[in-house]
Amino acid sequence: MKFKKRSQSKATAFALTSMLDVIFLLLCFFVTVSVFSQWESEISIKLPNAKTAETPERLPGEIIVNLAKDGKITVNSAALTLGDLGARLAKVAKFYPGQPVIIRADKEVRYEALVELIDTCRAAGIWNFSLATDNSEGKE
Repeated sequence: MKFKKRSQSKATAFALTSMLDVIFLLLCFFVTVSVFSQWESEISIKLPNAKTAETPERLPGEIIVNLAKDGKITVNSAALTLGDLGARLAKVAKFYPGQPVIIRADKEVRYEALVELIDTCRAAGIWNFSLATDNSEGKE
């Protein structure tokens, strides 16, 4: 009597490649979100108070220009002169018209230095800029 051999089925394998792809994409997403969610808090600038101040949602690709009370200008933790900043902003405005810029000026900065910074932005073709304020009173 001939017995038929039962074919042994292969053990079902778990598809790791697609799971690794998903994990990699999630990792990329969270790294990107964490980079864009930083407000350059490492720079100690005391913003002026305003009762109507709100924390706006970040726009993709916006540039944050920090103006310290001693007149030092920093962008992405790099110190710049007004001329260097104007050249960079002009390049950005050429390729991205309407580029948003946030100016974070210390509340003790000279008014003249702030006006020079705004004038540099406008001369470079940046018209979409805003001034950052704080709404916490008595916070020193």
